[in-house]
Amino acid sequence: MSERGSGRATREAIREAAARLFLERGYTRTPVRDIAAAAGVNAALVIRYFGSKEELFLETMRLNIDDEPLLDVPMESFGRRFVEVVLSTGDIRGVYLALVRGSGERRIAERLREVHETALVAPLRARLSGVDADLRARMAAAAVGGLLYSLWVVGDEDLAADREELVARYGSIVQRLVTPQA
Repeated sequence: MSERGSGRATREAIREAAARLFLERGYTRTPVRDIAAAAGVNAALVIRYFGSKEELFLETMRLNIDDEPLLDVPMESFGRRFVEVVLSTGDIRGVYLALVRGSGERRIAERLREVHETALVAPLRARLSGVDADLRARMAAAAVGGLLYSLWVVGDEDLAADREELVARYGSIVQRLVTPQA
């Protein structure tokens, strides 16, 4: 294998190769040797730059929903828009699946919780007010998390058959959860 130019370029090549392979194969089915081969470097460099495969996975599998302006809609239509954004943001599916599949590892399970907090709970909580805003955000995030599990882990094709209907109905569920009780 050839060694790449600068240390920064080598590190980035490894990072890019790892991110692509982790998204395609998951954590357990991605050996360090394959990451190195895809990056065009020696496998020892992967460990030298990142310490371990787990560290590299944790560095590459991050996700946040940019809630401005994607979620900058009137609160009355927030539930539907949130479901729409989660289902249509390209890297959410890959990162979610990679984290779920690797969640048997303690630190990866912690990253899954972090992604849940930053990508689902935080954008919801940022838009809510009231004494139970955090609880409402967590309940809605749990509902969306269940949707993602059903679609992407279980592969419920019947649920996904009519995307517009799914977004409308699930958006309605999320909307009820984020709306304060009267």
